[in-house]
Amino acid sequence: MSLLSERQKDELHKSILEYLHNNNFPDAYNALKSETRSEYSPDPKGKYAGLLEKKWTSVIRLQKKIMDLENRNSALQEEISMTPAKRVASQTDWVPRAPAAHVLTGHRSPITSVAFHPTYSLLASASEDATVKIWDWETGEFERTLKGHTRAIQDLDFDHKGNLLVTCSSDLFIKIWDTQNEWKNTKTFPGHEHSVSAVRFMPGDQLIVSASRDRTIRLFDVASTHLIRTILGHSDWVRSVIPSDDGKLLASSSSDQTARIWDPLTGECKMELRGHDNVIEVVVFAPVAAYPAIRELAGLPSTDRSKRPGAFVATGSRDKTIKLWDSQSGQLLRNLAGHDNWIRAIVFHPTGKFLLSASDDKTIRVWELSTGRCMKIVEAHGHFVQCLAWGRQSAAGGEAKVNGADGSPGGDPEKLMNVVATGSVDQTVKIWMP
Repeated sequence: MSLLSERQKDELHKSILEYLHNNNFPDAYNALKSETRSEYSPDPKGKYAGLLEKKWTSVIRLQKKIMDLENRNSALQEEISMTPAKRVASQTDWVPRAPAAHVLTGHRSPITSVAFHPTYSLLASASEDATVKIWDWETGEFERTLKGHTRAIQDLDFDHKGNLLVTCSSDLFIKIWDTQNEWKNTKTFPGHEHSVSAVRFMPGDQLIVSASRDRTIRLFDVASTHLIRTILGHSDWVRSVIPSDDGKLLASSSSDQTARIWDPLTGECKMELRGHDNVIEVVVFAPVAAYPAIRELAGLPSTDRSKRPGAFVATGSRDKTIKLWDSQSGQLLRNLAGHDNWIRAIVFHPTGKFLLSASDDKTIRVWELSTGRCMKIVEAHGHFVQCLAWGRQSAAGGEAKVNGADGSPGGDPEKLMNVVATGSVDQTVKIWMP
């Protein structure tokens, strides 16, 4: 008994006849036409032109989608069958895996930065389209658009309570948005003389620190918007800046191919990190949770139990490498090579066991810190991956938690799940969840 109806059979025969005619198989064409007693005449603009090829390629795509869903289903079944203790351990060590849980679309230009709200399941994304968009990352729903900058927004950051959002732009301005008051733009900070490439709240949320193409790092008072300090030293565009968890150090990276460690109180350069041979796009301090793995990787004495924030930093460069440094001595501890293009973003895993990196090679890579081995590659986007952020989700109540001050997950680990966000030149934000 045939699986096809008479109409479906007729369409299949005509599609095959069109295919045979177009590909110059006259004998097969005439034989099939005779066998099926078809009155069909080839028509390059007709319904059946190219239909067989379209059906064939769509079947292949669907087969791939089915395989992806089967793999995801298998992984979920395995997770369900785990004991509660094993499930917690699995979630604790979770790293992103395809496919993404949500693909957020709406920006009209490349995405430059993403940041998780520290309390609620909200994500802010910045774009070269001069807007910030707010999303519910748990559902993938769009919430609102923030407009106020006139040129590309380069970076953004929430304060530690999530009451304020700070943004910086190529329009030379830094702006603060009040999340408690309809996300209104309540403060604007002038002061930089060129595109502002990075901005962060300092611990305590009373100051913000920014980096700019004008080669300076600047500290501003949030309440008064006054410029507190200008830090000079880099000889080219300062690409990124970040404070240590205790606020006693700043780390910056620059187009001058150096990263530097600063004393924010005095503006003194404490250390200059040289070793990359191209622009350093990003620098981050390692959380205290990562210290044991970094010491193991570098062969440093295991007797050292120091938990002083800011002891180690990681840098990512256009030379396609990630480097780990001792920020006090300036010693290069390890070089992580594997990406095929510029490295744009790096974040430490909350457990301190892994380092995640995003690159113009369109991937996220997961590095095992204790060995320096690239243990996973995720094909993340269809274009350059420009930004990467880590958040925490509370399974009870749907609230997000960022890492604790020591880099460890906040809250009860049994009630926490992980979430990662990436942004790309392909104009999408992707949410990665277990």
